[in-house]
Amino acid sequence: MVTIDAGAETGKAPHVVIVGGGIAGLSTAYYLQKEADNTGRALRYTLVESASRLGGKLLTEHVDGFTVEGGPDSFITQKPAGLKLVSELGIEDELIATQDKNKGVFVYQGGKLKSLPDGVMLIVPTEIMPFALSSLFTPWGKLRMGMDMFLPGRQDDGDETLADFIRRRLGNEALDRLAEPLMAGIYNAEAEDQSIMATFPRFRAIEKKHGSLIRGMLAARRNRPAPPPSNGAKPRTVFMSLRPGISALSEAIADTLNGEIRTGVSVQTIAALEQGYRLNLSDGGRLLADAVVLATPAYVTANMVEAMRPDLADSLRRIRYVSTGTLSMAYRRADVAHDMKSFGLVIPRSAGRQINAITWTSSKWPYRAPDDAVLLRVFFGGSRHPEVFALPDDELLAVVKGEIATIMGVTTEPQFSRIYRWQDASPQYDVGHLDRVSALEAACPLGLFLSGSAYRGVGIPDCIAQGEASARTVLQGLYSVP
Repeated sequence: MVTIDAGAETGKAPHVVIVGGGIAGLSTAYYLQKEADNTGRALRYTLVESASRLGGKLLTEHVDGFTVEGGPDSFITQKPAGLKLVSELGIEDELIATQDKNKGVFVYQGGKLKSLPDGVMLIVPTEIMPFALSSLFTPWGKLRMGMDMFLPGRQDDGDETLADFIRRRLGNEALDRLAEPLMAGIYNAEAEDQSIMATFPRFRAIEKKHGSLIRGMLAARRNRPAPPPSNGAKPRTVFMSLRPGISALSEAIADTLNGEIRTGVSVQTIAALEQGYRLNLSDGGRLLADAVVLATPAYVTANMVEAMRPDLADSLRRIRYVSTGTLSMAYRRADVAHDMKSFGLVIPRSAGRQINAITWTSSKWPYRAPDDAVLLRVFFGGSRHPEVFALPDDELLAVVKGEIATIMGVTTEPQFSRIYRWQDASPQYDVGHLDRVSALEAACPLGLFLSGSAYRGVGIPDCIAQGEASARTVLQGLYSVP
């Protein structure tokens, strides 16, 4: 049996255990180590990950000159935590921008691929002519969206669903053809349940300030500062990735860590001691800790704390999850008739297709496919089609190839395909989510902390920011540092 003592019990430096080796757990370890070093505080930590590898959903595979992402392919730059960490890790030279010569998105509507009109910011039209000439919306749909300019804005801070918000501001067509496939798709969530305050609080802030989404977006465009001179620096786009693939980020973090890293072992239960905690492991070992950061899915965290705090476990299980997956397929460029001048396409729920969206990876990013080939990434499962997620690999591949043939006219066999399934991996931010998270955090006993995509953001920068905040809070609790 392996035992690592808590500092409080042995007189050694305090010991922190981080459970979960995804981006949130790795970021917690990184910033805990960094802040301890910067403040001259002695600290020991152990990171425990049940899988055989670190990185969680940050998973990149290299196949015959293709770079294939199994999970997220990039991070948003409007949230600074991602770029900040890349800079600290010294891997800025690996940053790549989207190929904005291909910038654009198609919407599959009425059996056709229709371009999202120029000037649409997020889901809000800001240019009259492209919007007026678009075939994506009916005349009534366009008129209803334009009514946003005249409808009074809601001024309170109460939560509501994304669906209710969009219907109220822009109407049903905007919900069906824009918000549901674009916005709900980011979170793999159901617009009818998705919390606007937990996922897109900016919309409510714009409404409150300007009384109208369109007026607010126009004001934001007018007030946007001119981009600074590049001075030879790489361009920054809304989304950025890394040339070797997004898993290079988790690998770079792991390379900096000097604490104990234990993979292939899980935490079974956690018990509160007079001082600190005891974590019982799947290999029969145990860890004693002065503080514990749980960066695991909420339902996994619930199982660990069940015996110690059944009330906390019950609350954690109220966070819903859905299962999602991606299927990447490579084709010869000559076998794809479309010009591929777009980042890909989204599919409204009303279209009745069996897949959710397609990223044209080789059009969106450089260095992802040979020049004479294209790489497509299909998104499946989620709350829309759990039955598709459940299909065996061969049946799933047949379904997706049929959808590609119908939607894009591609009927040849792919050069290769890769399926990635993420079982119960996408937390659902239902209405009232932020209040539930605040209650969960308040219910945690002293020295126990929650972090990760279940709580305050699912994106890479969100998880990095939560990791940094957790590290700071842990040190404040251990040393009462400001």
